[in-house]
Amino acid sequence: MPSINTATQLCAVIGNPVEHSLSPLIHNAAFDAAGLNYVYVAFRVEDVAGCLAGMRALPSFRGMSVTIPHKIAVMEYLDAIEPMAVKVGAVNTIVNEGGMLRGSTTDGVGTLRAFADAGVDLAGRRALFVGSGGAVRSVAFAMVEQAGVAQITILGRTPSRVEALVDDLAAKTGANVRGGSLADDLSGAMADHDVVVQGTPVGMYPERMAESLVPRGLLRREHVVFDMVYRPHKTRLIREAEALGCRTVLGIEMLLHQAAVQFETWTGASAPLAAMRGPLAAELTAEA
Repeated sequence: MPSINTATQLCAVIGNPVEHSLSPLIHNAAFDAAGLNYVYVAFRVEDVAGCLAGMRALPSFRGMSVTIPHKIAVMEYLDAIEPMAVKVGAVNTIVNEGGMLRGSTTDGVGTLRAFADAGVDLAGRRALFVGSGGAVRSVAFAMVEQAGVAQITILGRTPSRVEALVDDLAAKTGANVRGGSLADDLSGAMADHDVVVQGTPVGMYPERMAESLVPRGLLRREHVVFDMVYRPHKTRLIREAEALGCRTVLGIEMLLHQAAVQFETWTGASAPLAAMRGPLAAELTAEA
């Protein structure tokens, strides 16, 4: 890492908790590889208003990643928000432009880059989402508006959340979208969709690694399977999908590519993906 001096640009992730974040590992590797005088740290934040006021007051505080539970709360303190983030209703990236704070969301576009990197064209495909949380919202909106999927189905355990997301997608994008129950509708939906997106914490390291919401018997070789969980490196769902010959997209790729979009937003430079992927993969593989 280059010496920190008065010209160093600060970037940070804020959340609560934030100790588990891999963002400092990814971004500092990127800044180092690109030869940029930037440094990235993690801040546990409870006072969102004070945090954003501090960012605005510090010209060298260039960029911010926003994670749970602050993605919605930060929005009222920003000067401008990109249209996609307005539709999604959440911000995970902030850039400080001379005291003007601009917010955006990179989860959706980062995921689309991950699919493209895996050689998957989403245009005209039918995408099934397992879960209805915040990350699912971002990816679903991006698939509709930027990737041209033909149909989206949202299945979850909380009917009110599923209905709210379905209504939002339909109203704001005109998408062919429907909702349903994870318990009652999964089998039928798996049969007539070709992209499966797992967007819940099930399968996460270390507590739920042995679990999968998608039974192996419902997977077909033709499925493209994406699991947002990136710890462990390969979840049970991903391992079972690979064993059947499905094309898979790992959660690490979503994490990597959304971080790359953040890097480009803050620096104006192309993200050094190889330099970012190396330490990230090493960290996750060490946990396996």
